[in-house]
Amino acid sequence: MSKKVFVSGVQPSGKPHIGNYFGAMKQFVELQKEYSGYVIIVDYHALHSLQNPKEMRANIISVLLDFLAIGLDPKKIVLLKQSAVSEHTELAWIFETITTMPYLMRAHAFKDAEAKNKEIDVGTFNYPMLMAADILLYSPDVVPVGADQKQHVEIARDTALKFNRVFGETFKVPEPMIMKDVAIVPGTDGRKMSKSYNNTIPLFASYEEIKKCVMSIVTDSSGGIPKNVYAIHKLFHNEKELKKIYEEKSGKYKELKEMLIEDLEKFIAPMRRKRKEFEKDIPKALAVLKEGSEKAKIVARHKMREVKEKIGVNVW
Repeated sequence: MSKKVFVSGVQPSGKPHIGNYFGAMKQFVELQKEYSGYVIIVDYHALHSLQNPKEMRANIISVLLDFLAIGLDPKKIVLLKQSAVSEHTELAWIFETITTMPYLMRAHAFKDAEAKNKEIDVGTFNYPMLMAADILLYSPDVVPVGADQKQHVEIARDTALKFNRVFGETFKVPEPMIMKDVAIVPGTDGRKMSKSYNNTIPLFASYEEIKKCVMSIVTDSSGGIPKNVYAIHKLFHNEKELKKIYEEKSGKYKELKEMLIEDLEKFIAPMRRKRKEFEKDIPKALAVLKEGSEKAKIVARHKMREVKEKIGVNVW
């Protein structure tokens, strides 16, 4: 019996931090043990915020190296670049012709932009259709997302159901896989770790960077335990064991931070070394992405032949 399939996408939008790892990247590594998968570097989606070609190229390569370094295995999953598979944008257009504007006006990104009185580009408005194409092209059983991203999968499901109703059974309707145990990682200031808050600990940080980040953690405390330090430390220790350590070292913030520095270094160092190895041969890493994109292209092309037959544009 063949494995079930998952699909997920990541924008090439800069360096990942440990919040990105525990929030999504780690789950991809775990899922590849039991599922076949398509992990997509969604470079066209990134055009919303990134319109510098040099930076875009660098970010695509950077995300590729990140994924290889954390342990995504090209023998188990397909790692691809969205723009290398033209069927993504082709299918998105077809979906747009059966989707109404009032429906897309319910999308969170559009509503957020509208609430902030932003001048909204067309890509922000209809990006859920491209995301639906990203998902449905590969007939996944599940789409792993955080609870706050469930709407993306719901839109893809609605789109599949509507297409199937209008043109006949064509698309598998995927289920959202809500990662309930995903950690919301706090940043160095206690808020959710985010590049926009400038409160991150980079996933591949050097020892000196780790030290600088940890020493900058705001030591909001009660009962002698620095909450923000403890919240990050929980990612690397059994909580019962950690609580005991923190109680024994109550009020000794410097010592606790030094412990966190060592635990972070122990966690990051092996991935950092792996990434540096991949960095030595960028063409080899790119060959993995190219091969994955070519594999995906075969699947996407096959699905699009079926779609074109259903909508009636095949005349030869």
